[in-house]
Amino acid sequence: MRPFLSLLGESKALDAASAGKRVLAGVRGLPALARRKVGVKPLLPREVDDKLVPPAWRKAVYANPDLPQGAVDRDAYVVCVLEQLHRALNNRDVFAAPSHRWSNPRARLLDGPDWDAVEEDVLAALSLDMPVTEHLAELVRGLDAGWKQLATRLEEAGPAAKVSIEVAGDGRVKLNVDKLGALGKPKSLTWLRQRVGKMLPKIDLPDLLFEVNAWTGFLDAFVHLGDGTTRMKDLPTSVVALLVSEACNIGLAPVVNPGYEALTRARLVHVDQYYLRADTIAAANARLIAAQAGIPIVRYWGDGLLASVDGLRFQVPVRTINAAPSPKYFGFKRGITWLNAVNDQVAGIGQMVVPGTPRDSLHILDALLNLDGGVKPEMVATDNASYSDMVFGLFKILGYNFSPRFRDLDDQRFWRATMPGVETSNYGAVEDLARNRVNLNKVITHWPDMLKVAGSLVTNQVRAYDLLRMFGRDGRPTPLGAAFAEYGRIAKTEHLLRVVDPVDDTYRRQMNRQLTVQESRHKLARDVCHGKRGTIHQAYRDGMEDQLGALGLVLNAIVLWTTRYIDAAVAQLRAEGHEIPGEDIARLSPLKHRNLNLLGRYSFTAQVPAAGALRPLRDPDAPELDEDDDGAVQE
Repeated sequence: MRPFLSLLGESKALDAASAGKRVLAGVRGLPALARRKVGVKPLLPREVDDKLVPPAWRKAVYANPDLPQGAVDRDAYVVCVLEQLHRALNNRDVFAAPSHRWSNPRARLLDGPDWDAVEEDVLAALSLDMPVTEHLAELVRGLDAGWKQLATRLEEAGPAAKVSIEVAGDGRVKLNVDKLGALGKPKSLTWLRQRVGKMLPKIDLPDLLFEVNAWTGFLDAFVHLGDGTTRMKDLPTSVVALLVSEACNIGLAPVVNPGYEALTRARLVHVDQYYLRADTIAAANARLIAAQAGIPIVRYWGDGLLASVDGLRFQVPVRTINAAPSPKYFGFKRGITWLNAVNDQVAGIGQMVVPGTPRDSLHILDALLNLDGGVKPEMVATDNASYSDMVFGLFKILGYNFSPRFRDLDDQRFWRATMPGVETSNYGAVEDLARNRVNLNKVITHWPDMLKVAGSLVTNQVRAYDLLRMFGRDGRPTPLGAAFAEYGRIAKTEHLLRVVDPVDDTYRRQMNRQLTVQESRHKLARDVCHGKRGTIHQAYRDGMEDQLGALGLVLNAIVLWTTRYIDAAVAQLRAEGHEIPGEDIARLSPLKHRNLNLLGRYSFTAQVPAAGALRPLRDPDAPELDEDDDGAVQE
């Protein structure tokens, strides 16, 4: 590290908030320490900042047996300070400017005239335009009603309750919840699925995209980067070829046709550069989402107010700073996570690419705040996501019902809330479970700042991921972070009370059904993105986002095509006199794709050189070469 210490310590790009000024001062002193000849003049404790040395580092820094008594291990101290710098950068206590990823999120929060200009509209849209005491009183009454309902239903259900309360030897109260059994599959549903599956036409992926375009015109959303209007001859053909190339991860070679102008390599490279990008993909996606919502059969599946967000992980074998290690998912490799939001109408409504680390779930809110289309979901289901109280608070203030599926449901902490002027009562059998109290005074104190955070998020001034890292500080929340945590405990407890309902498991089944839809969509995505063993070979974030954005667009096109034909099949069956219950239609899925050919077709028309001749060798200096072994285009 020594060659880089002078660059790091003397950089003008680094700055710090109050919590990071000591760390930054320590970093500024590292170049001098690196140049010092400690063998001649040992480093003494008074010459270093003792408060930058945590307990885990004290032995290494101050007790090296190979150094003179009382001397500081210079190298250990340097690494210790750099570790503190890394932590401070993650918490955004030290930040870089100019930078998007490592900048100071505090500086981007709305304040002053900027906040005054949007405050009224933002608060009205989020239903937060009432005084904080009235808002909290409403939440307290709702939570109180939830506790009363749990106590009443537990008493009425008796031994048949799906929930039981257990008091441990140390006085802790635990809630035991029965596992959710699978729903039965009636014969009528089995018959309907088989019948509809056999009725769906067989089709190749390119033909499917052309047909969906004939219905929706979604390919018209791909406009030129320059003036936004330029259209070239046979542009839809070029775009479809690129969508198949990107979504199936097969490169350009299988879709290039030198004898057809719209499919020449030069044309495809041009269209890829000037037409296929994030904003045009989002615009095309919006048309597909709207078309999906308009198909009659979709009303049996949902109204778009329930969504799920989950990540699909891809290994990235090329060198890039946009991938991250995750031993759980990538072993010794690095990868990315394609985070996508899917509503209960089986439409992908939003997506983003994040490094494939275990904490990528903190990006969920950012994905929801940048949807391509569809109505804003009210309930958001996730699978074992990051479910800290602070996360619940941010979701709640933005109008979402955050509904993660807990892995350790039995060990969750429940909360009760009280405030002057709001009557609450005893909760009977679950009174001991509700012994933890929410501190609403923290929320009231920081409410104006909490509203500014909400306004900054919905207007895309700052990323939720950066705020969560800034509020957290390794388990020691800032005062504003603690206020969000207290606020989130109300929403978290309401979610838990619905999950552990001793009589009605509709809420849990609703969550599980939506998460099953998400998993099925991911399986379809794996089948579509089959080339290069499903690994992504893009080195730059823009390339990753464009490729996986194309994958999401193709998935929505497949779902729309299948949904429309399922609707036609059900209509025909009813016209033939079959009685088809709505409950069975609700369990049909447009994610089945046995009728869809994703692997292309091969030509067996013999094209061989004349007898005794060979095919001409390629010119190695030609500008248009095929992809190399790694799948990257040579330039």
